[in-house]
Amino acid sequence: DHSGILELDKEAAPGTSFAQLYELDDYLLDIENKSLTHRPDTFGVIGFAREVAGIQGKPFSNPDWLTHLVADFSPSDALQTPSVQIEDTSLSDRFQAIVLSGVDETATSPIQLQTYLARSGVRPINASVDVSNYLMLLTGQPSHTYDYDKLRAVAGDDFTIRVRTARPSETLTLLDGKEVTLDEADIVIAAGDTAVGLAGIMGGKSTLVDETTRAVVLEVATFDLYHMRSSQMRHGIFSEAVTRFTKGIPAPLSSPVLNEAVKLLGSHAKASVASAVADAYPGQREPITVRINQVRINEILGTQFAAEDIAELLTNVGFEVVFEGLDATVTVPYWREDIHLPEDITEEIGRLAGYDTIQITLPRRDFTAVRPSAFDELRSNIRTTLARAGANEVLTYSFVHGDLLQKVGQDTNDAYRITNSISPDLQYYRQSLTPSLLTHVHPNSKAGYGSFALFECNKVHQKSFGTNEEAVPVEIDRVALVLSDTKAKGAAYYSAKRQLEYLMGQLGIAVDFVPLVAQDSLAKPFEIKRSATVLNATTGEVIGVVGEYTRAVQKNFKLPSFTAGFEIDPRALLRAVESLGTTYAPLSRFPGTERDICFQVATTVPYAEIVTAANEAVQQTGLITNIEPVDIYQAEGADTKNVTIRITLASYEKTLTADEANEVVNQLIKQVTETTEGKVV
Repeated sequence: DHSGILELDKEAAPGTSFAQLYELDDYLLDIENKSLTHRPDTFGVIGFAREVAGIQGKPFSNPDWLTHLVADFSPSDALQTPSVQIEDTSLSDRFQAIVLSGVDETATSPIQLQTYLARSGVRPINASVDVSNYLMLLTGQPSHTYDYDKLRAVAGDDFTIRVRTARPSETLTLLDGKEVTLDEADIVIAAGDTAVGLAGIMGGKSTLVDETTRAVVLEVATFDLYHMRSSQMRHGIFSEAVTRFTKGIPAPLSSPVLNEAVKLLGSHAKASVASAVADAYPGQREPITVRINQVRINEILGTQFAAEDIAELLTNVGFEVVFEGLDATVTVPYWREDIHLPEDITEEIGRLAGYDTIQITLPRRDFTAVRPSAFDELRSNIRTTLARAGANEVLTYSFVHGDLLQKVGQDTNDAYRITNSISPDLQYYRQSLTPSLLTHVHPNSKAGYGSFALFECNKVHQKSFGTNEEAVPVEIDRVALVLSDTKAKGAAYYSAKRQLEYLMGQLGIAVDFVPLVAQDSLAKPFEIKRSATVLNATTGEVIGVVGEYTRAVQKNFKLPSFTAGFEIDPRALLRAVESLGTTYAPLSRFPGTERDICFQVATTVPYAEIVTAANEAVQQTGLITNIEPVDIYQAEGADTKNVTIRITLASYEKTLTADEANEVVNQLIKQVTETTEGKVV
């Protein structure tokens, strides 16, 4: 009840405590209500008080004016009532407006009201603004006023207030003087055809109320919370009003707030009603009713509540409950639009009664351990193997900025955009993991970590993946690694390839590396001429991409020249592992031997062709073999290059003699030179 603030002055005997008289000796509660972000009613003092009363088991009495859900006035001054039109019902559930004349913009609000605002962190300005802010803090419902004459002048002959989305490239000068270019997803308030306000966020300068104002148009409305969130992030405006609009204010609250605003403005700002109420109400619907069962509620909560207990807990906070035997019909108050199911009611009962009242019992279930799935085991093996190889696992956001996608050449049109992003920097679902890893290379290099490798196992999304049977985006698993060295020289590709080959070797998967051709979202960051597509050597299935990054990517992310990585599909690895069966290769008890061979080949001959020919030459020998690159040299302007490989030979049966090793090497040289038309140097 705020009847006390209607008094401009309070009578008091000499010596009366000023603090006591104006309630300045009370307690201030600093409430962190992020956990109640889905509860718009708790973003007002009345709603929070109701919540506290319910938790304490006490009935809460709403102020009488809060239950008056119809706004109807007989105007004393006949000014034209504007028409109200909501062009798209998805933008607003309700929009009300009324014209008030004689508003004194120089009038100050009572001391009591000013202290309420100041203690809530809101600066008192004048009676008109203070009433609006006071009712917003009290109920959670913001309101806004326009200069009547300015609004009519902007509207011209068509005195209609329209709620619509912004048009392409439409601009608006806000109250603070800032001109913004509107997005087509923004909701605007228009007078006639001209935008005069960014709905729920800030009014326009063209209809600013000032000392020349003789009449105002008072607006009380609700707007779609998802549009509000996106506009809030887009324009970087985080006012008290838009914070509440992003929670989803119930439409029936508009009338009580409008009624009370008119009453208080009449008392404190000399306002009188000068028009009828214009009301567009496309969101009007019947109260929500839910059927519950006493036995079922107790089974879910593990309690022994009687029907009377359930009814009392709910009616304390404004629900209407009618029991018929063990069943009851619950009518949900208009400020609790989050309640729809019996489970919602059950949660309310348990929460209001206190979860500590629930008898603690152990669940009756089988505690047999559940074996991890094959994919979970494989993913754990991948993590362990890459960490063993010296890489560091990171976990980055699945949401990214559109600029990040563009930096690697990915199409934002193929990415899912977040309607109500938690930050302006987190607008899209990412299409691959590599861009997120690349953002961490330069900061680590700058921090003094000259050589390192980062990897991540996570999910990615893009529109081209399609949707599942539930019409939600398909999630694709990926594993990505990026390595960098500020001092190393040469081709970083081979370092990334070696990391990948080590992982494949630990999993027992044979892979082939073929020239990279496809330029899908996965391959976009990679330089075609210095990268490869990774194939399952047995089935030919694509596993992923390994290589260095394009010049543009290196520049955009400030990468050291020696930077490379890979991104692969762990589901493809799982299929490869499951097709292997049991494999085991013992270590040789005998020492091996190494030989370095340098081939001179045409510049058009890829390294993979040399390795493939070499492997074909040694695979029939029955020996343990390994081939890896040592060096690739090409003089500037030359049409040939020198490729040096190192071959390791070992036997399970004996120590190889020099002649036996030479015989294998000679066969390898013959095979490679015939295949590549090169020579040994």
